[in-house]
Amino acid sequence: MKVIRSIAAMQRLSATWRRGGAPVGLVPTMGCLHDGHLALIHRARREVGSRGRVVVSLYVNPTQFGPGEDYGRYPRAWARDRRLCQEAGVDALFAPTDREMYPAGRDGFSTYVVEEALGRGMEGQSRPTHFRGVTTVVAKLFHITAPAVAVFGAKDYQQAAVVRRMIRDLNLPVRLVVGATLREPDGLAMSSRNGYLTPGQRRQAVALWNAIRTARREVRARGEMSSATLRRRLKLRIEAHPDARVDYIAFFQPRTLETLRRVRPGAHMALAVFVGSTRLIDNGRL
Repeated sequence: MKVIRSIAAMQRLSATWRRGGAPVGLVPTMGCLHDGHLALIHRARREVGSRGRVVVSLYVNPTQFGPGEDYGRYPRAWARDRRLCQEAGVDALFAPTDREMYPAGRDGFSTYVVEEALGRGMEGQSRPTHFRGVTTVVAKLFHITAPAVAVFGAKDYQQAAVVRRMIRDLNLPVRLVVGATLREPDGLAMSSRNGYLTPGQRRQAVALWNAIRTARREVRARGEMSSATLRRRLKLRIEAHPDARVDYIAFFQPRTLETLRRVRPGAHMALAVFVGSTRLIDNGRL
């Protein structure tokens, strides 16, 4: 496995592979890898086939964090991440520095890619500059690695939708694949931020998955119900846990992300919940 720090070196390597007929599969990550990431890496390998090459980017992108968020303390585990990528058969680990990705500095960088429809609600409303940072860094990674296919996780449902729209609107020659969310035995979605939780908070965090399952049961039993009523019931259930506070609970059309006033089977649900000071997200089809 090659470890690459510079943009120019990554571009040269990708070009060499592609000239030789090897398609590139990219798995963008912010590191602190877990089994969910490894599943995406294996998916990328299947997508590009035996002749292809898999690149994992490992970069904690500062432009997708807002003021007061956890950029400074976001978990970083370089030695372990490198070992896991090696064991998973990754061909190249692209791990640039901030200076490499934003040579003018975060404050001097002034060119962004902005998606203006799908990113407005949910995460976009709670974190107003988040998707601007995501789409910009993903566009940069696409230009640097030139992948035929990019693999994202379904846990960040809105993010995948925003990236898919960016690919379509900007005619980027990349096929987006979304891998399933991996869960712990109790249902909590795997996340690098789960490591922030105390043992007591970790037990309460399963409230996100329980809320999705409860919503699914209620909607399927009733056939249709008011989103406001369902949201209110779920919020009460979640906040019955002493350390839990709901940021948002949203019900929407899965393709357009259009907010729904009435919820029926086939709708999608997403939620963000603070458990202590840790903000967790999850989503599911109802």
